[in-house]
Amino acid sequence: MPGWILAMLVISLFLIGRDMAKTVYMTRKSRADNVVYEKHPQKEQMERYAHSFQKLANTFYSLPYRKEHLSNGEMLEIMDACTSQICVRCAKHDSCWELCYHLTLQQVCELLKAYEEGEPEKTELIQADWMLHCVNGARFLELLKQYFFRSKQALVWNNKLIENRLAVAEQLNEVAHIMQRTADDIYSISTVPENLEEQVCRMLRKKHVAVKKIWMLEKPSDKIKLYLTVRTFGGQCVTLHEVAKVLSQICQTKMMAVQEGRTLLNGEYTTVLFIEEVNYRVLYGVAKVTRDQEKISGDSYTCADCEESFLMCLSDGMGSGLDANRESETVVELMEEYLASGFSKETAARMINSALVLQRGDGMFSTVDLCSVNLYSGVCDFLKAGACTTFIKRDQWVEAISSTSIAAGLTQQLDYDTATKKVYDGDYIIMVTDGVLDALPLSREEEVMKEIILKLHSTTPKELGRSILEHVMSYCSYEARDDMTVLVAGVWKK
Repeated sequence: MPGWILAMLVISLFLIGRDMAKTVYMTRKSRADNVVYEKHPQKEQMERYAHSFQKLANTFYSLPYRKEHLSNGEMLEIMDACTSQICVRCAKHDSCWELCYHLTLQQVCELLKAYEEGEPEKTELIQADWMLHCVNGARFLELLKQYFFRSKQALVWNNKLIENRLAVAEQLNEVAHIMQRTADDIYSISTVPENLEEQVCRMLRKKHVAVKKIWMLEKPSDKIKLYLTVRTFGGQCVTLHEVAKVLSQICQTKMMAVQEGRTLLNGEYTTVLFIEEVNYRVLYGVAKVTRDQEKISGDSYTCADCEESFLMCLSDGMGSGLDANRESETVVELMEEYLASGFSKETAARMINSALVLQRGDGMFSTVDLCSVNLYSGVCDFLKAGACTTFIKRDQWVEAISSTSIAAGLTQQLDYDTATKKVYDGDYIIMVTDGVLDALPLSREEEVMKEIILKLHSTTPKELGRSILEHVMSYCSYEARDDMTVLVAGVWKK
């Protein structure tokens, strides 16, 4: 065997052995780091905090729940209070409460039940029957009513306190989940391998960008996420797009910056998140009409990019005008804030609901209509609380996503419906408030809306929204009896 071939073979074996040793070393280092992260004292401390909040929430949950009616014991207390004041000194006491005890008890229970049901005709008949047998009937009935309605008022106030307590329990429960999730997420961030860090620093230095630190979010199910603390030098200004192009070459996949309002790097260090470029882009448009004789719409909406998803939220406040607008605006602002901070849709909805329950004493509420499009997969998640039907248009086909849940702020336990759909290149998502469907023929609202959507061929979301609203207005003689909002989003493959 020629000497040069033998030398090449030895060198090849050496290089293979070196790479294998490096792989084994990095694997062991990664496993060791994972153990360190899993047993990190600060992570364990955060988990203890989460456990404490969860126990406190469970304590609130274990307390008595609200009651719709007075209990049998409370009914007997009312009856005893009346008999002790009126019947004890009555000449017919023994006849009523000893010889005919069960019959008298039944009559009093029927009276209290009639007051509870609130049916005037039934109440008058039972009271008339009582007056025939009781010599102090008028006084007894007056006193019985006083005690009953006093107890009923106490029940209402007690239920309100219970609702507030359960709303606080919901908040504590969600805080516990958030803290646990934060503990898991924080310690999923680790430094990148040395060779990758060296390559990034070297190639970015050629672009006049200095790298102070690089972190990687290690989650097997997620896309690549790199955090870079960088600045420019030499008086240069470099765009985040240029940095993303360098990272794309190194990672061998298209990368993009999560800009959060800035597009240029300067001489000050800043930390920027870079993620894999998404596969879909979304454009949206909105068409609105305010209720006749109102200046401000009670409908509010928001649309925003949240890293790997596109968020749309539409809310309809109760009624119309300024108060309704404030309610719905609060809902969409909180929803955008929570989701942008990384909370799940369900967590955000429950926290908003408990906040509305706590702050409100006048029975106001708002609907929640949420749509989140995953820009990698095209999977669309819907969450609806008291919201109208949403429509998906694809070529000559329209699908409806409906809900039977109630609005946020009505009960301490939020009732919401969820659905998941896949959207494709060229699909349109159409969200509307109830004023739109209410203007269409009764009992055929969804069918008529589908017909309207199918016969329209607008190419931009804004044009499609306007065309839909114009056709809907023609059904109500162009007189808006309620606020109307049509929010349209178009999904296209990049």
